[in-house]
Amino acid sequence: MKTRSAGFIYDPLYLEHLPPSGHPERPGRLSHLVLRLKNDGLWDKLLHLEPAPATEEQLLAVHAREHVEFIREVCAQGGGQVDQVGDTHASERSFEAALLAAGGVVTAIDAVLAGRIGAAFCAVRPPGHHAEQDQAMGFCLFNNIAIGARHAQQAHGIERVAILDWDVHHGNGTQHLFEDDPSVFFISLHQYPFYPGTGARDELGTGRGEGYTLNFPLPAGTGEETYISIFESEIVPALQRFRPGLLLISAGFDAHREDPLANMALSEQSYGKMTALVKGIAPVVSVLEGGYNFDALALSVEQHLHSLSII
Repeated sequence: MKTRSAGFIYDPLYLEHLPPSGHPERPGRLSHLVLRLKNDGLWDKLLHLEPAPATEEQLLAVHAREHVEFIREVCAQGGGQVDQVGDTHASERSFEAALLAAGGVVTAIDAVLAGRIGAAFCAVRPPGHHAEQDQAMGFCLFNNIAIGARHAQQAHGIERVAILDWDVHHGNGTQHLFEDDPSVFFISLHQYPFYPGTGARDELGTGRGEGYTLNFPLPAGTGEETYISIFESEIVPALQRFRPGLLLISAGFDAHREDPLANMALSEQSYGKMTALVKGIAPVVSVLEGGYNFDALALSVEQHLHSLSII
């Protein structure tokens, strides 16, 4: 029987991924969130799931072997920069943390599709949606949500998976991994023009996947009214037509008005409202991406969890 509580993925190993001092994607994002959930009593109401590391087979369903080995080797040598721009780094235990981040998504999907829970939130790091098949970028080492989507299809026979990405930055890696695949519907709302420069409205997918990518590039300063209108008029109807067997959410919370890396105007309540609009379409697993103001992130995740818990 499904519980009305949301499943929750977290492990202290996620704090062992250590970018350079002052980097915005730092361990305090998660430690502050966990403390907040414990202090307000929500922590004890969640069903805590123990993540298992992603397997090599699960990684290679999405990533090139050369990329996996590159990240492994950098970490084995103590860490270092892993991208060309210079904002993505790995430390000694980052490979282990990244395996457990991707594996945490797999663990949550297994629990949801087995009917143990109706929904789950994965409080993982490093994040994933910028990671391409063969390169790390945008703070991301492996594409956690893409690995989860392929696992749902290959291990559980889910024919149609939808990925909704509301991080303030376009999920270039996820889009590129699935843009020619009609079995995975990728939807993104994001500030535009902005990092990483992809996600124009006319990016609709390629080949057999044309029509299964849907982008909503939004100007700086966009607030809740516009987001909710897009959800109600376009995203919800599109998801209902697609009829996914699983809905994955790249849950970045950096479109919050207090976030230091972007310029959007959502509140923490906005995330609860967006969650409520889509949660009944299919079983939901959401995966933490961005969100760099500690308080705004924690408050937004709380609202998201409250909506997920009433299935």
